[in-house]
Amino acid sequence: MNKNIKLKNAIIAIILTNLITVSLVVLLPIPFFGGKRLISKDLYDFTKRYDKLLKVENLIKNNYVDKKTIDENKLIEGAINGMVDSVGDPYTVYLDKQQFEDLLTQTRGSYGGVGIVVGEKEGKLTVIAPIEDSPAEKAGIKAGDIILKVDGKEISAKELEKAVSMMRGKEGTKVILTIFREGKGVKDYELTRSIIVLKTVKSQVLKGDIGYIRITSFDENTADEFEKAFEKLQKQNIKGLVLDLRDNPGGLLDTSVAIADMILPQGTIVYTIDTNGKKDVWKSDPQNINMPLVVLVNEGSASASEILSGAIRDFKAGTLIGTKTFGKGLVQNIIDLKDGTGLKVTIARYYTPSGECIQGKGIMPDIVYDLPKELKDKQLPIDEDPQIKKAIEVLMTKI
Repeated sequence: MNKNIKLKNAIIAIILTNLITVSLVVLLPIPFFGGKRLISKDLYDFTKRYDKLLKVENLIKNNYVDKKTIDENKLIEGAINGMVDSVGDPYTVYLDKQQFEDLLTQTRGSYGGVGIVVGEKEGKLTVIAPIEDSPAEKAGIKAGDIILKVDGKEISAKELEKAVSMMRGKEGTKVILTIFREGKGVKDYELTRSIIVLKTVKSQVLKGDIGYIRITSFDENTADEFEKAFEKLQKQNIKGLVLDLRDNPGGLLDTSVAIADMILPQGTIVYTIDTNGKKDVWKSDPQNINMPLVVLVNEGSASASEILSGAIRDFKAGTLIGTKTFGKGLVQNIIDLKDGTGLKVTIARYYTPSGECIQGKGIMPDIVYDLPKELKDKQLPIDEDPQIKKAIEVLMTKI
């Protein structure tokens, strides 16, 4: 039985709490009578497993001093949250109606918030990357910053989705983030929420007839945007391409695979292995961009960005320049529970074509080239960015 089925069964068990009759509970200690089984062994084992949960619910409902205030739906939601939290994976979470809608909205391209993608790193709630042109980026929040509090309330990596929900809200409202940055200490940032519109692809021609495409995240429209941007650059007779994945926190697996398919020759792009050992493989066709390529990455490049950059590295289809990536090699599935809520569950690990799982490790670029410390907190124009200059330098040797 895979993790999805187990979790669904557990949720069903909780929902059925009020449907289990007193007679069944009475019969549980004696599943046989007169040599005959009164209930099936599977049903007996299933119900026995949740016996304690049922007892606690009944004790609360019958003994709590203000029992008239008890909301049975909240009891169920709390039990589900506790069950999912006990898995110990910050990416496996139960999503209430607001959180589920927020997540679906984000993958469609816009939402109200401050524009931060967060993840767990070394047990801390860490900024994977601020979204380009967002309130967070404009305020100076950087990849690698650690979020300690939201509006004065302490928050941890175990409460990842709760933190995301607290940071989102109506346009024009304010939220205060308490941030720790290595070498800088703790600082409060007061941010005004805005509508975060995810235009995920930007492109232009650099000096030396070098094309430049920046992908800020992978949503439903990104592959089409990338294809149009590349075709436009081709019409301008580019001789090489810089693909900028810095501070790209990831997004949809299928989108990163679709872009990899445009870039790479025939072969395996990525494969996943789930809890049952089932292997799923995504492959590319022979058609590819067939030109010198440099990929820029940093500690804010995560998940789908690492799938794309890892495949390019393993195919030797381009040169990776920058710093080690974030290291998120887990795949999540979003399950609609059909009542407005959802479950996001880690279902597999992904592996680069060479068989490497980068979870917790990240990808080391071919050329390690960090920004100088004095430039890290600045918004640099493209023609003044040392890493882009390095990318052009490397490409010029290959043209």
